[in-house]
Amino acid sequence: MSETQFRNSLRGLPLGGLRYFSSIGSTNDEALAWAAAGAPDFSLVIADEQSAGRGRAKRRWFTPPGAALALSLIFRPTPAEQAQAGRFTGLAAVALVNALQKYQLSAQIKWPNDILLNGKKAAGILTESVWLGGKMDSLIMGIGVNVAPASVPPAEGLNFPATCLAAEGPSDLSRFELLKALLEEILLQRAELASEKFLRRWDESLAFRGQAVRVWSENSAPLTGKILGLQPDGGLRLDVSGAEQSLHFGEIHLRPL
Repeated sequence: MSETQFRNSLRGLPLGGLRYFSSIGSTNDEALAWAAAGAPDFSLVIADEQSAGRGRAKRRWFTPPGAALALSLIFRPTPAEQAQAGRFTGLAAVALVNALQKYQLSAQIKWPNDILLNGKKAAGILTESVWLGGKMDSLIMGIGVNVAPASVPPAEGLNFPATCLAAEGPSDLSRFELLKALLEEILLQRAELASEKFLRRWDESLAFRGQAVRVWSENSAPLTGKILGLQPDGGLRLDVSGAEQSLHFGEIHLRPL
């Protein structure tokens, strides 16, 4: 991905600013530093390669050159959006699901932050927020998408099956076109972030809906239940032995039974 191609692909989008790197440690780290220095709302950091990309729990995110999308968006949430902070991961997920539909790729959201194609992980989302007192100063939305086969990590290093867009759909899919489609969808979905319509789109895209799953975190015993849907704040509703329980964001792992 050359910088010229990258910039040309984003013409017409209302970006607050943009930074392109042929190689970087982590786009989220760069975005956090830029946000602290005053980056405007909807500023974008994107890299052709990440050497220290990370997902949740500081797990490494594999981003070889020329094979994936690795980007981070900086948000300056309005007071109304701060009240919907739990929906920002869903914002990225719904936007990516919708963007992939344009390429006849039917994706699902593995709560809370993975995108699946045919039951295999093709993308991940990492949101990080900075608070000043009781106000959210900025939110960083990191998105990594496996596009070409080289972006799929070795199987022995995975804790969930992985795939790439080229393996599941068009082999000639353009990263530049996908990037623009994704950003356009984020803008559209952001405008409806607080609405029931947005929550319904997110809910309807959930993977394993109505199925039994096992859910656990590093500090709790596994919980088994059936996915019912989402809470208004984006928490997951589970039927556990006939009683409804809600799970909220954190270092949570989810696997189908």
